[in-house]
Amino acid sequence: MSHEIAPDDIVRTREEVAEGAREPLLVLDPLLAFLDANGLGEGDAEPQIVPIGDGHSNVTYAVSRGGAQFVLRRPPRGPLPPSAHDMLREARVLSAVAPTPVRSPNVLAVGDDTSIIGAPFFVMEHVDGEVITTEVPAALDTPADRRRMGEELVDALVELHAVDWQAAGLEGFGKPTGYLERQVRRFLGLWDHNKTREIPAVERVADWLTSNLPDSGPATIVHGDFRLGNVMFERESPSRCNAIFDWEMSTIGDPLADVGYLCMMWSQAGDPDTGMASLNTVTRAEGFPTREELVARYEEGSGRSMSDARWYLALALWKAIVFMEGNYKRAISGASDDPFLKSFGDGVVDLANRAEEVALGAP
Repeated sequence: MSHEIAPDDIVRTREEVAEGAREPLLVLDPLLAFLDANGLGEGDAEPQIVPIGDGHSNVTYAVSRGGAQFVLRRPPRGPLPPSAHDMLREARVLSAVAPTPVRSPNVLAVGDDTSIIGAPFFVMEHVDGEVITTEVPAALDTPADRRRMGEELVDALVELHAVDWQAAGLEGFGKPTGYLERQVRRFLGLWDHNKTREIPAVERVADWLTSNLPDSGPATIVHGDFRLGNVMFERESPSRCNAIFDWEMSTIGDPLADVGYLCMMWSQAGDPDTGMASLNTVTRAEGFPTREELVARYEEGSGRSMSDARWYLALALWKAIVFMEGNYKRAISGASDDPFLKSFGDGVVDLANRAEEVALGAP
């Protein structure tokens, strides 16, 4: 899946940008010099640049140059919420887990100088495979393969949470204690920054989360956006999950937050067919595990109790509300020309009602 390149997304030089125009996403001449300096592709070859993903959040491009293939990641156009879309942070954690069993692409180069393309970015290896979003490729579309994909997804998460983050060089990457309290506090602050209207359910869920904080176990790396659409599978059956993407929200904290988020993004038979619940329906097909089965497999593989699974699901729903409102704000302010983000206006309200239902004990 890819989005279209707008006429002002890629320019040759910064001098081409008219005063008052939107900032470009790529500036080719300084980018090519950066690629040359890092040995990425032939110096005299014009790159082929193709967008990857839906373009709703961070900007990702597949780049082919002189026989080399790689992927470039940068943040979207501003204005951006504080600490969001941190590409340098994503590059750091990817580099840290590279020597471990974690299924992640290797970082090839990091551009921390904003004068190159206008924002920090990094370049990582190109990994071949299938990303499952709205449909399952024919080669993997059997009940047995669908179940295997769900199980592989959980097993990859168990592997991530088993990494010794201190030995991996991530000391100071996040605070290992007080993670859940900080999450609630931080996202309340983000809500104040992002909100375009009053939605009382958001504050009510925040109060419930604060009053019912579970006790966290030992801290691990937390991916922060772990879901089916952010991993890749090998193209042939029996397929293995071979890469985890989109690490910009990763930190050190309570690993069960990843499980709650995975369940929030996982649809199953019997879920509503309206609102935001209608966007993630591929996992309703026969063979895919249920949310309960995902939780059970994680509990067995990790040895961690999932008795507070409902709280973590409510947290994930509530955080999604805050992010969606931020994207909606970008859309209506003109910072993004993505029509999909404008649909979040009603979707945020739907999700707030769902979060409140979960918090009150009716998941």
